[in-house]
Amino acid sequence: ATFAFDADNQALAEKHIAKYPEGREASAVMPLLDIAQRQCGGWLPRAAMEHIANTLDMAPIRVYEVVSFYEMYHDTPRGKHELRVCTTTPCWLRGSADIVSACEDEMGCKVGETSADGMFSLGEFECLGACVNAPVVWVDDDYYEDVDPDGARKLIKAFRKGECPKPGPMTDRQKSAPAGGPTTLTGVGE
Repeated sequence: ATFAFDADNQALAEKHIAKYPEGREASAVMPLLDIAQRQCGGWLPRAAMEHIANTLDMAPIRVYEVVSFYEMYHDTPRGKHELRVCTTTPCWLRGSADIVSACEDEMGCKVGETSADGMFSLGEFECLGACVNAPVVWVDDDYYEDVDPDGARKLIKAFRKGECPKPGPMTDRQKSAPAGGPTTLTGVGE
């Protein structure tokens, strides 16, 4: 029914607001929404949106418009972890449809839903910008790259156990080097 930033988040909000000139504080709406969403466990109750509107001297409808437009904001409760599978062409060509199916099976929910245990909200994402390491799965704020269906299942199981797997490639590939390692310029003087 009510919302206020905790002390740490209030200080962070003030830091963001201070970046903008007097009369332009509303420009801080997006970082304040992110701060509030993290404080509220992954979603924005109406009270949080109204608090931000009051803080930034905005009409509440303007804050609601931002929340409803950008897919990173949620106005309904979410799972503890936000898991999204990139389904843009490069990831799709490398098997993201099979990863989505594996996630749905392992979580027991469909894309756009939250698992019954409240651990995960599953979504698709249009281009995470890591095409060279496709397919990509985004969990909370981290990218997991070169994922296959078994790798997706392992990620879900690890998060369910309270583990936080190391982000990055899920194969032996080094960053964006080819699978199996470098194949050119491997000798001295080349």
